[in-house]
Amino acid sequence: MSYDLAAPSWGQEELDALQTVMDSGFFTMGPKVAEFERKFADYHGKKYGIMVNSGSSANLISVAALFFTKENPLRQGDEVLVPAISWATTYHPLQQYGLKVRFVDVELESLNMDVAQIERAITPNTKMILGVSILGNPAALDVMRSLADKHGLYFMEDNCESMDAELNGKKAGTFGDLNTFSFFFSHHISTMEGGMILTDSQELYELCRSLRAHGWTRDLPEDSILFERSGDDLFEAYRFILPGYNVRPTELNAAAGLEQLKKLPDFTKARRKNLKLFQSLFEHDDRFIIQKENGSSSCFCFTIILNPEKKLDRKTIFKALSDNKIGFRIITGGNFLRHDVLKYYDYSEAAPIVNANIAHDYGFFVGNHPFDLSSELELLYQVLDRAAQESM
Repeated sequence: MSYDLAAPSWGQEELDALQTVMDSGFFTMGPKVAEFERKFADYHGKKYGIMVNSGSSANLISVAALFFTKENPLRQGDEVLVPAISWATTYHPLQQYGLKVRFVDVELESLNMDVAQIERAITPNTKMILGVSILGNPAALDVMRSLADKHGLYFMEDNCESMDAELNGKKAGTFGDLNTFSFFFSHHISTMEGGMILTDSQELYELCRSLRAHGWTRDLPEDSILFERSGDDLFEAYRFILPGYNVRPTELNAAAGLEQLKKLPDFTKARRKNLKLFQSLFEHDDRFIIQKENGSSSCFCFTIILNPEKKLDRKTIFKALSDNKIGFRIITGGNFLRHDVLKYYDYSEAAPIVNANIAHDYGFFVGNHPFDLSSELELLYQVLDRAAQESM
């Protein structure tokens, strides 16, 4: 490919860190995981971090934890407001725990949930807002937080696509009661596979820790607020208090994460430099609708929606991209209401879904990487400009 969707971000530092773990002979979750949790939480100004084996698992454990809070737990049949565009595992834990999913349309330019529709979408059954910042661009997280507080709702952030983005000087992934991150290969930092949950709540922190590892008590502090220890040490070592999972990370994942976290500010700086060039090329060309930045985007990628009013031929555009070896794909998961799996969901639409369908039918994204993409972006614009002229 001349312009790939994803590119590796590791250097010798990550390889050396892995070798150190391998030389130690201790691979399962241990001191490296604890160190990475602490440093990642500190980077975001949060009290607690819980590392897991993927961002998808972070969403699963976060939703699960809210079912076991002492006060105001989620219950089957409760309603959660979600954006119509996101990745599948934003939604799947909601379905798996028997929650009703209420879809809210997105803004066409930001691709994030249309906050003007949120308050009207709230019903007596609504218990949570699940905010997603799409592809590096912060959603209106401050507004969502305010509405959640006003109506006594939980607010959870799926920040798996937008690490290091900021809104009003505050990091995305810090506004929610629970906040999730992904360290997949193509994301802002990579630990091979991995994810993180951040929270300021001691109760949610302990619930997530227990749920991450079988629902047992072994990973909980001596003074845990979740249970009282008995005098039987043999039993306590294998005491189960929650219906949990095994979604633990390894020391290898965390060792790589510690090195990647050091590089994250420079990665974001490079991504944002590429974003500025992309914006200068596309923002005044009304044939293409690009993502309108809210706050400071960490620019996971570059989204483009072919303006329906211009009646560009998608096949011509996509063939031109393929012929020039430019990787592209649908925006995140497209409109989730268009997927077959929805037949298994209990769901409703807060209002007719319009913009998510336009993004689904006319949108795509190309990659952004933490290094200079000047020549690739110039090529992208030339290819799209020429193809658009041919298709009109």
